[in-house]
Amino acid sequence: MLNNWVVMPTCLPTVLRRCHTCASERFRANGKFRVNANHKLLDAWVLVLCTACGDTAKLTVLERMNVRSVRPELLDRMHDNDPGLAAELLQDPAVRCRNRIALDWAGAWRLDTGGSDHLDREVGDAIDVSVRFAARIPVRPVRLIAEGCGLSRAEVERLITEGKLVSAVRLSGKLSGDFTFTLKR
Repeated sequence: MLNNWVVMPTCLPTVLRRCHTCASERFRANGKFRVNANHKLLDAWVLVLCTACGDTAKLTVLERMNVRSVRPELLDRMHDNDPGLAAELLQDPAVRCRNRIALDWAGAWRLDTGGSDHLDREVGDAIDVSVRFAARIPVRPVRLIAEGCGLSRAEVERLITEGKLVSAVRLSGKLSGDFTFTLKR
């Protein structure tokens, strides 16, 4: 029987960038945008607030773009301060590289196991689990498996060593892409 788990964001991640006012390194995105037009050229930014002093910083999304080259739906979503668009843009590698930022997902995601209880299984049973990521959230698979199965991380590591927990992907390190694993009890 295949169980489906989903790693879901619960809020926007913390933006890691140095504040020019107070030297803090954490900013909170609230889904607000600033769009500025200068004749036929358009600039757009995602606004983020410093968690220490509240100062606003702008993360460049569009820079000196011709108004006609910007999709009207994108512009409408920016004018409406769409938090979903802010989440998409913060996860875009080009936006992160251009603005020299990193994301901290601590406390901004949850694991939805569909309510299935894996501890009631008989010894000798095997469970197959497919883990899907709703967003590119880097998480250690060992942590997900421990949380989803109600085990300690050390117990999960032991199961991997004993060959009772197997996957086609490497379970050490962090993953942000879908994977499957089989747990033999």
